[in-house]
Formats: sequence, structure tokens, C-alpha cells
Amino acid sequence: MTTALIYLVVMVLVATVVFLLASVVFGRGEELPALPPGASPTRLPSSGITAEDVRDVRFQLVLRGYKMSEVDWVLRRVGGELADLRAEVAELRERLAESSEPR
Repeated sequence: MTTALIYLVVMVLVATVVFLLASVVFGRGEELPALPPGASPTRLPSSGITAEDVRDVRFQLVLRGYKMSEVDWVLRRVGGELADLRAEVAELRERLAESSEPR
């Protein structure tokens, strides 16, 4: 009985030392401040989105997959960028057609 009690006390002391050592090495477990409502950790540049930016997008995981608001935000941003680029291409093609017409 005494031996089991000594083993238990030693195990508790070892666990306490390991816990304290891990706390010192890895910090005290401070958490980052919460994001404001509606904010997202998902990042994209404000303009000029590249294929690499889209490949690097990561979404926050929630219980049933990805956070829908973040996915919707990225799709709106990429869709807007694509629409702007297509409009610019159409404008440039129109200018090219006008400049190459014989006068």
C-alpha cells in the first residue's frame, strides 16, 4: 500500500514538473484578442489578385466545413476582379479594332 502511494506521489510530482516546464517553454497560453464581428482572417490583396493569391487562400474551419462568410467573401472578390479584367480586355480589343481599321 505504501509503495503504491509513493508511486502516486512521484507521478504527481513528475506531472507537475513537466507541466511547469512546458508552461515556461511554450508560454502561459495567452489567447489572441477576438476579431471584431464580421472580420475574417482570410487574406487577399486589395487589388490585383493573382493566381498565386487564390491558391494561397485558406479558410477557417468550422463544425460543418469552411466558414461560409469567408468563402462567399473570396468568391465575390475574385468574381469582381475577373469582371474588371474582362471589361479591360474588351476595352483594349475595341481600341485595337478601332486603331487597325483603314481610314
